Amino acid sequence: MAETQMLMERLEKSVIRLESLFSDSHRSIGMECGAVNGVNGGVAPYVEAFDRLLNGSVAEFLRNSKILEGDVKLHAEMVRAAFQAQRAFLLLVSQYQEPQESEMAVLLKPISDKIQEIQTFRERNRGSKMFNHLSAVSESIPALGWITVSPKPGPYVKEMNDAATFYTNRVLKDYKNSDLRHVDWVKSYLNIWTELQAYIKEHHTTGLTWSKTGPTASTASVLSTLTSGQCFPPPSPPPLPPGPPPVFDTESGKDEATTSRSALFAQLNQGEAITKGLRHVSDDQKTHKNPNLRAQGPPVRSPTKSHTPSPTSPKNSPQQIHSPLLELEGKKWRVEYQEDKNDLVITDTELKQVAYIFKCNKSTLQMKGKINSITIDNCRKFGLLFDNVVGIVEVINSRDIQIQVMGKVPTISINKTEGCHIYLSEDSLDCEIVSAKSSEMNILIPLNGDYKEFPVPEQFKTAWDGSKLVTEPAEIVG
Repeated sequence: MAETQMLMERLEKSVIRLESLFSDSHRSIGMECGAVNGVNGGVAPYVEAFDRLLNGSVAEFLRNSKILEGDVKLHAEMVRAAFQAQRAFLLLVSQYQEPQESEMAVLLKPISDKIQEIQTFRERNRGSKMFNHLSAVSESIPALGWITVSPKPGPYVKEMNDAATFYTNRVLKDYKNSDLRHVDWVKSYLNIWTELQAYIKEHHTTGLTWSKTGPTASTASVLSTLTSGQCFPPPSPPPLPPGPPPVFDTESGKDEATTSRSALFAQLNQGEAITKGLRHVSDDQKTHKNPNLRAQGPPVRSPTKSHTPSPTSPKNSPQQIHSPLLELEGKKWRVEYQEDKNDLVITDTELKQVAYIFKCNKSTLQMKGKINSITIDNCRKFGLLFDNVVGIVEVINSRDIQIQVMGKVPTISINKTEGCHIYLSEDSLDCEIVSAKSSEMNILIPLNGDYKEFPVPEQFKTAWDGSKLVTEPAEIVG
C-alpha cells in the first residue's frame, strides 16, 4: 500500500508538470525537448535521425494506408503510435543514464503495449478483406523490440521484415494486376524496415548506448518523459492528442526483475525474482505425501509457458477462452478453436469457397468435394483429409500436422511448421511442395497398396558456379 501511495504521488506530480508544460502555448516542440526533468541539452543526433525516418518512410506508409481506408487505416494509426513511443524511449536513452534491470520493464512497457495492441487488432479482424495486410504488419511489428537486442539488433529487424514479406507477397499476388494502390502500400511498409535497418547500422550497430550524464532513468523519468508532448516530433499531419499516463501494476512490479536486455519482448514481463512470493509447502500439504488430499479432487495444473505468435503477451493476463466455430461466412469456411474433435466434416463445398482453419488442436477435419484453397494456421496435432483443391493448401505456424489428399491439389505450402506428414494420392503425385523455415516434413507416396515415406530436405548447400549461385540439398554423413 505504501508503494501504491508513492506511485500515485509521483503520477500527480507528473500531471502537474505536464499541465505547466502545456500552459505556455508559445513554446516550440524543439524547446520542450531541450529540457527533461531539469536536464538541459539539445536532441541527440540519433533522435533527429529517427525523426527523419518518422517523417519520411513512416509518414508515406500512413498516407498509403489512408488511401486504402478501413482496417488498414486504423492499423496504420496504431503503427504510428508505436513508433512515437519508440521515439520517446530513444529520447529517454539520450538524456538519462542506464537504469537498473528492475526498472527496464517499466520503461519498455509503453512500446510493448503498442505492439500488443497491433497484434490484437489483427486477431480480432480475421474476417477482414484486408487480413493479409493486417498480418504483414502484425507479424513484423515486433521489430521495434530491437532496442532490447544486443550486440547486433540489425539482423533481428531483418528477420521480422522477412516475416512480413510472406504476407506482402500475398497482397501483391492479389492486387498487382488490379489495384496498384496496394502495391504502393506494400512498398512503403517494407521500406520502413529497410530504413530502420540502415538507421540501426549507422547509429546503434551494437545496441543502444545510454547517456553518460544526467540522472539514472527510473519510473519517475518515464512518467514525465514518455507521457508528455515534448517527446514527439512535429509530424506532417496534425498530432494525436496525448494519451493518459500508463498504469503500472505495483504488486507484480515488486516481485519482478527483468531478464537481460537482449531477451525478446516475449520475456518482458517475466522476472528472475519470480519465486520470491512463493510460500513454503510442508509435507502434509503435498498431494504425493498425503493420501487424504488425493481424494479431494484432481491436482491443480501448474502454469506452463505457452507458445504463442505474439512476443508481447502480458505475463499475468488470464487465458482467453474461445467458443469452437465451424461455419460458412460468405465464401469462407471458418474452422476455429476446435479441441479434441475427430468427427469434423464439411460436405457442402463449392469451387469458389476457401477454408481457414485456426487454432484447432488434437482434431481431424474431412472436407468433401472441390474447394478453392485451404489454410491451416496455428494448429497443433491436427489432421486434414480432403478430396480436391484447385489452388493451394497452406500450413503456417503449426506443429504435428497430417494431411491426406484423396484427389488432386497443385501446391502445398509449409511455413514455420514443425512436423508435417503429407499423404499423396495417385492423382496428386505431380503436386509441388514449397517449404520455408520448417522441419520434420515427410511426403508419403502410395506404392503397391502401401505408403513409402520420403523426407523433405531441411539442410542445403550453396556454391558459386562461375555465373550464379547453385543450391542443392546437403547430404548428412553419419
